[in-house]
Amino acid sequence: MSAIKKVVLAYSGGLDTSIILKWIKNTYNCEVVTFTADLGQGEELDGVEAKALATGATKAYVEDIREEYARDFVFPMLRAAALYEGRYLLGTSIARPLIAKRMCEIAEAEGAQAVAHGATGKGNDQVRFELATMALSPKLKTIAPWRDWDMKSRTDLIAYAEQNGIPVPVSKSNPWSQDANLLHVSFEGGELEDPWNEPAKGCHRYCVPIEDAPDKAEEITLDFEAGNAVALNGKPLSPAQMVLTLNQIAGRHGIGRVDMVENRFVGMKSRGVYETPGGTVIHIAKRDLEGLCMDREVMHLRDSLIPRYAEMVYYGYWFAPEREALQVMVDKTQEKVTGTVRLKLYKGNCIPVGRKSPYSLYRMDLATFEEDVVYDQADAAGFIKLVGLRLKGRMAGK
Repeated sequence: MSAIKKVVLAYSGGLDTSIILKWIKNTYNCEVVTFTADLGQGEELDGVEAKALATGATKAYVEDIREEYARDFVFPMLRAAALYEGRYLLGTSIARPLIAKRMCEIAEAEGAQAVAHGATGKGNDQVRFELATMALSPKLKTIAPWRDWDMKSRTDLIAYAEQNGIPVPVSKSNPWSQDANLLHVSFEGGELEDPWNEPAKGCHRYCVPIEDAPDKAEEITLDFEAGNAVALNGKPLSPAQMVLTLNQIAGRHGIGRVDMVENRFVGMKSRGVYETPGGTVIHIAKRDLEGLCMDREVMHLRDSLIPRYAEMVYYGYWFAPEREALQVMVDKTQEKVTGTVRLKLYKGNCIPVGRKSPYSLYRMDLATFEEDVVYDQADAAGFIKLVGLRLKGRMAGK
């Protein structure tokens, strides 16, 4: 322990990380520098710097990295159409490598010997933080108090907080563990621990309940360039502003909620509710545009790799060579995913109703049901005979 003189802590200002700050100081007798990433979580950041310093931090970094998050992490993942287990848009997963990257940079600037996080030994985040740190700054030690200390419950944490003069935020009306950033908000705990229970109405933040959504559809257009959403209703927006604006529009229509039981990397199943309104609209619109301007075999090959890419993000391998290599392939597939999609938003649904692209592969003269002069339907007979040869061959010996 004596070798550790300074630690950089991923700090949210909540109960867990406030206690962790004090626990590290007490246990390692060292300086603690906190890092709080502004990823779009909003009012949760109010007063966080002052609280960190009051709890014993020697320095408190609070940085707005929303644009970097959207541009370099969220958008590349959306280009890959990544969905974990076919449903989850990976809003928590994709934030962790950026936080870890910035912690490593601060640790180098501050001359720290270790980084620390508040992830528990049951969850995925411990893996994501630590794999990213190993990839970027392998000499840094990682301190994970939830795996080291003897506190086992919230009651233990509250007692430690009271003993050390740490304010304890308690809210019986908000029993869920939440993680929010500009891409999504997640809910776990409370009544959600029983997979049979319907989420309480208060378990909404970005999305209104479907019952409260407007009774009239709203139509929008989304412009893409090389697989990236660049303009909403004709107005250019930066990546972060695109997601934030779409969150407001789609959220009021109740779009983007997923309630699922998933497989954690550490081996257990967990139930969570995710709200990803803006990301859902971008994902649906881009997939629709791909149908117009993406080659069939390229699309099918990319689609076959979606589960693998999503696992890399979910498991914490963002900085692994296999993810970086796959990203190059993904981005190649997106070079001509450029155009406009028109969508209707209504009662939890995002429905593409029109699409156009300068790189469209759709030919009306080929697809028409009316008479044409570019396709000889008689040619199909030979095609079918050739592709069916192997099927006929199976019966040859019977």
